[in-house]
Amino acid sequence: MFTGIIETLGVIQEIKKEKNNVHITINASITSELKIDQSVAHNGVCLTVVAINDTFYTVTAIDETIKKTNLSDWKVGDSINLERAMKLGDRLDGHIVQGHVDQTGTCITAEQTNGSWLYTFEYEENWNNITIEKGSITVNGVSLTVVNSKKNQFSVAIIPYTYEHTNFKTFEVGTKINLEFDVIGKYVSRLYANK
Repeated sequence: MFTGIIETLGVIQEIKKEKNNVHITINASITSELKIDQSVAHNGVCLTVVAINDTFYTVTAIDETIKKTNLSDWKVGDSINLERAMKLGDRLDGHIVQGHVDQTGTCITAEQTNGSWLYTFEYEENWNNITIEKGSITVNGVSLTVVNSKKNQFSVAIIPYTYEHTNFKTFEVGTKINLEFDVIGKYVSRLYANK
């Protein structure tokens, strides 16, 4: 379980393919605090730490994860949003995030708006995945508030702090991103569809 509040950025050092699996080695400031078998969200994708070496750690993604996320686009040198699992009793500063990416989306506009940034994303139609105005959405692991909710499209406004401390600053038109829709909204959508 995560909150969508990014702790730090990690940099991909190595990507190795082994059959259908991909092993990703990341250099991050939080590595010394990690343990083998710990869950960490990487651009919103919950992956398990399988090895630690100095300031580097390695995670493994299986085929199902690769198919549902933007992981196949990752390259050595890319910056990745990182968040460790939340602790019971901590404040929930973002919203309830599972680290289970529902689908990918694409950035269709990225504009600076007098001190902040407005990004609009589009995603393929899926009856279970919806946004609502002022509802929660996770984009590359970042907990955000939806604005301009439309069918298969929504926008988010980014403050300077979030822009500087996440990989939002690398987004441009055409960038593929990971989306995790609000878990409560998904349950309500499923219940409604089953009526």
